[in-house]
Parts: sequence; C-alpha cells; structure tokens
Amino acid sequence: MVTWIVTGGAGFIGSNFVQLALAETDVRVVVVDSLTYAGNLQNLGSLANDPRFHFVQADIADATAVDQIFRDYGPSAVLNFAAESHVDRSIDAPGTFLQTNVVGTFTLLEAARDQLRRLGSRASDFRFLHVSTDEVFGSLGPSGSFSETTPYAPNSPYSATKAGADHLVRAYHHTFGLPTLITNCSNNYGPYQFPEKLIPLMILNALEGRDLPIYGDGQNVRDWIYVEDHCRGILQVLEHGRVGESYNLGGSSERTNLEIVDILCAELEEHRHLHRTQALRPGSSRP
Repeated sequence: MVTWIVTGGAGFIGSNFVQLALAETDVRVVVVDSLTYAGNLQNLGSLANDPRFHFVQADIADATAVDQIFRDYGPSAVLNFAAESHVDRSIDAPGTFLQTNVVGTFTLLEAARDQLRRLGSRASDFRFLHVSTDEVFGSLGPSGSFSETTPYAPNSPYSATKAGADHLVRAYHHTFGLPTLITNCSNNYGPYQFPEKLIPLMILNALEGRDLPIYGDGQNVRDWIYVEDHCRGILQVLEHGRVGESYNLGGSSERTNLEIVDILCAELEEHRHLHRTQALRPGSSRP
C-alpha cells in the first residue's frame, strides 16, 4: 500500500489535510505528531476506525524515533506540516522554533535520504513536500502579491526559522538529489484552528464581550485562504508538482487585520440580530 507520512498531522492544517487525503485517495496515512499545545487527537477522532490511518506520537527532531518510523512504514512521500507557528510565541521562545522548524526539518531530510536509498528502483516516485508560509517573504505591501520569485525577507524568529527550513529543503534537492517540493501559503482559517490565531481569537473574544487585541495599527496586510482549499492545493502539488520547485498557494483575498476584525464584528452582529429575531417570534421563549 502506498504510504504517506504526515508530520504535524494532528494540528490545524495537517488534520484537515489528513481527512482530505483519506477521503479522496487510497493511500495509507501515518500521522507523526508530538501533541504540543497546538496538536489535538480530537481533530482526527473521526478517523479512528479507518484501517488506513495510523498515529505515532514523536518529535520530528528526535532522529532515532524518526528513523524507526521511516523503517516501519516505508513511505513513498513525506509531507512536513510540523512547525511552531505563532509569531508572538517565537519572540518569547525562539529556541523552541529553531529546534522544531530547522532541526526537525533537517532530521526529516536525513531520514528521507536513507529512505530514498532503501527504495532502490522506486526512488523516482518518492516525494518530500515541505509546507511553509508566505511570511518568509516579509510584509505584504498595499498592492501586489508575493510570487515564487519574491526575495526572502523574514521579520520574526518564526518566519526566519521557516525560511531556514525552506533553504535546507532546497539544498537537499540540489546537493543530494532528494525529490523535494515546497509550498508557501498565505494565512489559513477554518475548522480546528488554534484559538490564539486572529480569526478564532476575535470570534471567541467578541462572543464573550472581551477586548479585541489587534497588533500595531491593524494595517498589516494578509492574504487569506480557507484551509480545505489550501489542502487541495498541497495535494495537487504533491501529485503534479515539478521536483525541486516551490509553489505559492493563496486565496486572492488580501485584507488588513483591521478589515478582518470589522468583517467578523459585522457578521457576529448580524448573527446576534437573527438569533434575537427568531427568539422573539410568537410562540417562542426568550433565551
């Protein structure tokens, strides 16, 4: 059976990809996740009885554990979603980001090199897909968008470690011939997102009547994409991408952070208005 190892598969984007992969392909999916604060097995609860789903709790920076996983499952593809990913946390603890995002990626690349040798004549079918972020390109200006040729200009420990991982992946292709692919995606939103991120945090705070903290003046521009659309893009890159290349994935939906918060507040006000209207209809009771 064709096997894909998905690191960080219990996290936000990874769990959405795992569900999509099992629903729309015939592959076996092995999720490798250390289950930090952002990883939650409940995100994958619906897959518990699927014989093609396997879970291994391990840290991608643990070379011994990673090597054993590769030997046990013999993957034909590795999709690296595992990452520390919050800018504010990277400012407080940059060492953690360096360990997971750079050392972890290095550890996976080394294991992938060994796996490539084990595959022999089937090595040409192997793929190492590294899931990255458009934050490696710096801040998006008031017009235009990032492209695959945009120079790297990371502005935080988080984006710097992701940039470093991207460069390692590229180097392993050019130096060792590892069949790699890189995707750089814009901001995701959707099911299972950890509530420290902008959209779920604003929704939860607004519903609870709490302050809505916006970084700086709220004029930072971000492009937004629904997480399932991102995952479908990754699947396309894995199956049809050209080895050694990188692909930007976005939603063509650029907004300032302040615009996003204003949109969320308007939607919540509309929802509250409809809820009150329904509650006050004849024959209904007040909540």
